[in-house]
Amino acid sequence: MEFTLYYRGPLSAKGDALEKHYLRRHFHGQITELWNQPPLNQQFDMIDPEFEPPRDPRTRAIVVVGGKKPDLKEKIGAYTYTSVVSEKIALVADLTITFLRPGPPGGLRDRYGDLDNRIKTLLDGLKIPNAKNALPTDGSLADDPDPIHCLLEDDRLITRLDIKSDRLLEPDVEDDEVVLLIHVHTKPTIGTVDNLGML
Repeated sequence: MEFTLYYRGPLSAKGDALEKHYLRRHFHGQITELWNQPPLNQQFDMIDPEFEPPRDPRTRAIVVVGGKKPDLKEKIGAYTYTSVVSEKIALVADLTITFLRPGPPGGLRDRYGDLDNRIKTLLDGLKIPNAKNALPTDGSLADDPDPIHCLLEDDRLITRLDIKSDRLLEPDVEDDEVVLLIHVHTKPTIGTVDNLGML
């Protein structure tokens, strides 16, 4: 399965819990839309046990009788998160990131930090938080959707990471603004019925 996520906004090298959660909320909308489209809409019962896959005579559906579907929901504190790329369904991902920022070409470091640490902030924002203390404590979680859809269960499921940094050729943008295109290619580590539609 291949798709591209998009982000435009600030990205710091020392992203705190609030900034990483802002990224999670940003990508939630795109990943929700991904779950609403084939092939994930046929697997929606992995994040909602009450869901029944849509029946469309023009498409072929894999019907499995018996057996329990993996549950891709994770409870962190009082909040629920889901992931597309999960060890529970033997899925990993290659990411190719196009990283556009203001300024001259070259130079992996600017006053907003080095590229490596800015990418680390991004990757933390793409995954389920690994503990309650990774969540912001400013009260903003009360407005979160339930669940929040994330790309990754854990960033160790990234098997390849390619980054291309280039100039953001647009006038009058803030110095810390970036535009990111994140191309995701999911791959199974072993083929199972649960990840068959995600190849």
